[in-house]
Amino acid sequence: MYAGLFQGNRQTALLRAGILIAVIALVDWRVIAEVPLGFLYLIPMLMVGSAVGRIPIVAVAVLCTLLAEVFSDLAWNLRTGISRDVLYFAAFTGAGMFIREVNNNRKVTLEHLHEIERQRDARREAEEQLKVLIESSPIAIVTTDASGSVLMANEAAHRMLGVPQGELPGRAIYRHLPALTNVSLDDASQQLLRAVMQAHGVRDDGETFLADICFSTYRINTETRLAAMVLDASEDLRAHEVSGLHQLLAGSRIAVSALSHEIRNVCGAITVVHQNLARDGLLDGNKDFEALGNLALALERIANVNLQQTASQATDVDLTVLLDELKIVVTPSLQEEDISTQWKVESGIPQVWADRSSLMQVFLNLIANSTRALSKRNHRVLAISARSVGKLVFVEFSDNGGGVEHPEHLFRPFQSGAEATGLGLYLSRAFMRSFSGELRYQPIADGACFIVELISTDSSVQDL
Repeated sequence: MYAGLFQGNRQTALLRAGILIAVIALVDWRVIAEVPLGFLYLIPMLMVGSAVGRIPIVAVAVLCTLLAEVFSDLAWNLRTGISRDVLYFAAFTGAGMFIREVNNNRKVTLEHLHEIERQRDARREAEEQLKVLIESSPIAIVTTDASGSVLMANEAAHRMLGVPQGELPGRAIYRHLPALTNVSLDDASQQLLRAVMQAHGVRDDGETFLADICFSTYRINTETRLAAMVLDASEDLRAHEVSGLHQLLAGSRIAVSALSHEIRNVCGAITVVHQNLARDGLLDGNKDFEALGNLALALERIANVNLQQTASQATDVDLTVLLDELKIVVTPSLQEEDISTQWKVESGIPQVWADRSSLMQVFLNLIANSTRALSKRNHRVLAISARSVGKLVFVEFSDNGGGVEHPEHLFRPFQSGAEATGLGLYLSRAFMRSFSGELRYQPIADGACFIVELISTDSSVQDL
């Protein structure tokens, strides 16, 4: 009921206190009694102390002291009057200062409580969002204590490990992810870890799978705990191995087919020479000569076995995306070799007809050749550009590595002076021709340029 008297802004508090002081002074003046009413000025002092600062409190205390003394029935003299006025002033000032400090502390406490409530609400909201994120994540997320016992596991973790929902907490994580036993959690003084590893996991029914594990350790008080995110990489492994097998078979088929063509050429030349010698009759009846002819025919029949690459692997390829992936793959190695790379890909490049893996291998082989050519140069520049012209798309690899000394031998297998078998460019051209593409060499000033020619699959592109 009376709390409203001590609330309000500065002007309202001073007005109420002034009215109350006037009323007390009027009553003290009009009522004649032996009991002084000066103590009633404590009430307006409390009102003033709840709204104003120290200086106004002192000023009002002085006013109340004067009014209490003026309208007091007690006689004033130097000995008792001064001491009484000092006590009045001290009481009035102390009451005002006290209520001021109480009011300030109340405000600070309320602000602190509001801040605590705001932080509590924010933390609760963050916890709810984090809980939703963890539970809806397709990645298995688990936390464990120092002994490896699971504290929390989301739905994806239960599903990945084949454990009924809610039964993972309390289990030892090492049962399902044995590789985590190598992570020490016992030593609280050990440095916190953040790492990624690939290891084998075990489902609840004993089935093994390949797991990509991102884990970190953290501390709560003095206990070290572990948090891990686990991704089932089995499907990626299977896809990678199957793709690798297909690529190996396709590459082997193309390589053998290309080499068979060369063998047929050689056998054809041997056969012509053999026929010429047989026509002269000089070696008639020579068993070695007849055996040589039979060997040439047998080798030609072997080379004629149909090992031609099928077109089943060729499809529409987004060349822009493929070149972006190429840039990601080769940029670190080119930077290590101090090679300045210039990429210029024309916007709106149409899709092309190719075997994506084989085309990437061709690009990587051309860049590897340029890297070797540039290794002996001080200023090293490799330029990669892509442009479309009508139904054709051209990708050019240019470097300032000094060029090729004998370009007529470039695409021949087992050429002298080449590294390894000398089949890189030979097979690259065979790869390109397997999906109706082409690989050509073009000399440039102080360098070499290899042009990859591809067929666009965009039906809207008109022939030139």
